[in-house]
Amino acid sequence: MVATSLISCANSETSTKEFTSLQMKGVEKVTVKVDKMAAAKRLAKGVQYKTISNQDRSDFDKKAFRGYHNYLKKTYPLVHKHLKRERIGSPRPYSLLYTWKGTDPKLPPVVLMAHMDVVPIAPDSKDQWKVPPFSGAIKDGYIWGRGVLDDKNQIHGILEAAEMKLKKGFRPKRTTYFVFGHDEEVGGPEGAKHAADLLEKRGIKKVAFVLDESAPITPGIFPGIKDNTALIGIAQKGYVSLEMKIDNVGGHSSQPPKEANIVILADAVSKLQKAQFPYKIHEAVRHQYRYMGPELDKSKQDMYAAVAYGKDGSPTRLEKKFIDEMATNQVTRAMLHTTIAVTMFNAGIKDNVLPPSATAVVNFRPMPGDTPDVIIDYVKNVIKDDRITIRDISASTPATNVANPEGQGYKLLEKTIRQTWGNELIVSPFFVIGGSDSKHFQARKFAPDVYTITGIQLENTKEFEGFHGVNERIKVDEYAKTIGFFYTLFDNLQKL
Repeated sequence: MVATSLISCANSETSTKEFTSLQMKGVEKVTVKVDKMAAAKRLAKGVQYKTISNQDRSDFDKKAFRGYHNYLKKTYPLVHKHLKRERIGSPRPYSLLYTWKGTDPKLPPVVLMAHMDVVPIAPDSKDQWKVPPFSGAIKDGYIWGRGVLDDKNQIHGILEAAEMKLKKGFRPKRTTYFVFGHDEEVGGPEGAKHAADLLEKRGIKKVAFVLDESAPITPGIFPGIKDNTALIGIAQKGYVSLEMKIDNVGGHSSQPPKEANIVILADAVSKLQKAQFPYKIHEAVRHQYRYMGPELDKSKQDMYAAVAYGKDGSPTRLEKKFIDEMATNQVTRAMLHTTIAVTMFNAGIKDNVLPPSATAVVNFRPMPGDTPDVIIDYVKNVIKDDRITIRDISASTPATNVANPEGQGYKLLEKTIRQTWGNELIVSPFFVIGGSDSKHFQARKFAPDVYTITGIQLENTKEFEGFHGVNERIKVDEYAKTIGFFYTLFDNLQKL
């Protein structure tokens, strides 16, 4: 592994001489003919199904998901003729598992993932949309609507490519699974987790390659790089949400106590916000800077080399310098520690009533080792207030394993990216600070090599704001390349 085998170089005078570019060169582009307007119309229609994941799980539109399932079945007839489709999930069976049997059953399978659910539209943002958010409009060369970028473009891109392949009589060597979750936006406990459980129970000992959504290909997406960049996620942080609650005597606002419940809880939250987890350099970050570092500021090559070739333990002078620099940016800072984010605060029903209870929800994205129990103990030690109860209210998941950026799977994926979008872009491993459904596979021993990237080219970082924001859209021409990406990926997976 890069992070260990080249440690000695970090302390040598020749370390930066060996710290050279790892970018793949000379990959020939592959052109895949796609009926882009017909495909765009199919995706646009799919966007019209309001497959929303609300935080309140009792607010679940079964009709929308059933309608979308039926639409996919009607729209991709060859996929549904030749692949086995199962509706899975517990307790709600609204995720889809497709099985495309391979010609060699001895080969470990491949899993391609995406999710059907979308985030709600914030009520105060509706008038900011240029088109109605669930219209699926095709306008000005774009497909518009909630879910077109996150993540129905990936579902339809996979199915469009599979349909095209089936028309040509294609059969994969490896059994290939499509896992389309219905609750990714709330952690995936019902869908993707159930899919991973199910495949494990069916006797799968090893998965050769998993691909799921993450960052799209975007110029300037990563601080310090202006070039067009494809970030391949090789590890993900965990996910924990804790409810902090105080139940005490309420009363009339004319007779306030020395400490009201809201004030007690606010003080505890304030203490927690100030007590951030310590910084450390994750193995995935070392891989990231081994690939990304040579493409960055040439005056800082010694620092990036020290990170790339470093090891766990007390940080070196250059690693401390790196940490200090990364801590100034909210994206790179989040890569270095377990983050704390206060996301909800609820108390009170009337201006002259002291509420008898107050609750806050704090979301953590843990680094490896920071389990829910560790985090709960950490919070208790920080706030030191037994009046406040703390409980885990999330579908908590740990930080994942690290996929191999030197393995065949990563190289195959980089090649496919360059075949689709060319060689004039930077491709790098990436430590994912958010998360996707694939974490339910990546946290297990049978699926070590899990990679994440959203196979769509965006024009600029402004378009990236469509993720969970307003005016979510993708270019029709670029969506055609998404389909071509998966079409080419099916070919390349034959050689894995």
